[in-house]
Amino acid sequence: MLRAVLIMCLGMCFIPLGDTFGKVLTAQGVDPFFIAFSRFAIAAALLVPFLPAGAWAALRDWRLWLRAAIIACAICCILNALRTEDIANAFGAFFIGPFVAYALSAWLLKEPASAPRTLLLLIGFGGVLMVVQPGAEMRPGILFAVAAGCLYGSFLTTSKWLANAAPPLTLLFSQLAIAAILTAPLGLMHIPPMDAVTFGLTLGSSLSSMAGNLLLIVAFTMAHSTRLAPFVYFQIVAATALGVLVFGTFPDPIALAGILVLVVSGLASLWLPTARRADSRA
Repeated sequence: MLRAVLIMCLGMCFIPLGDTFGKVLTAQGVDPFFIAFSRFAIAAALLVPFLPAGAWAALRDWRLWLRAAIIACAICCILNALRTEDIANAFGAFFIGPFVAYALSAWLLKEPASAPRTLLLLIGFGGVLMVVQPGAEMRPGILFAVAAGCLYGSFLTTSKWLANAAPPLTLLFSQLAIAAILTAPLGLMHIPPMDAVTFGLTLGSSLSSMAGNLLLIVAFTMAHSTRLAPFVYFQIVAATALGVLVFGTFPDPIALAGILVLVVSGLASLWLPTARRADSRA
């Protein structure tokens, strides 16, 4: 279990690292749609040699196109958010996603919703509100981050819905390849001048994001998802650290308190009795 947790946390470091590369690119004037397109396209191309039989045929499933379209929109939104927002604040707002996924899974997939888990999610949602700090002067970047989180929650729900539709590597490839196709029209319209620095940042954004998702898959093959899911909140810790190290930014006291509430409420769900029962049935 400890090894799986370490792999999971490492993966959760790579995902905000990919967005850190993306934020640096947007600061240099690179369009978010190109960053999103290149992230999907490069990762999809690198996966081609490792695809199982039937991976290309799976792309005919309209449900996989729906799933990929949702994650494509989510990535475009978070990259637009990072143009103006600190990475820690953007990730804090983005983490409305688990609450959206919980509600949609209970409603659409008829998954059980326990009172303790609902209470923890409501507490975590309070943490999101502390980060977002809604009001008349709410910044557009934060709205993009919230939209990205809502879309990501929908993506998580569709991923649960389609968990048995194809092998894990095929599902990963489908979301990358289809998302690359969907973002190509706008992405190819905004190709930047490609010097060594821009190329390196673009490659780093794609490889970091892919590494995070691959490590997530590896971790889930080593331990039950119900035990590992709370560690997804380690992304916020990594994003805060990257914000300090790379950009010299730190969340304001209210936002920092909200991030701590998110992390604590997320990790607390690890010890819920419902999670242990789910493990025993798996």
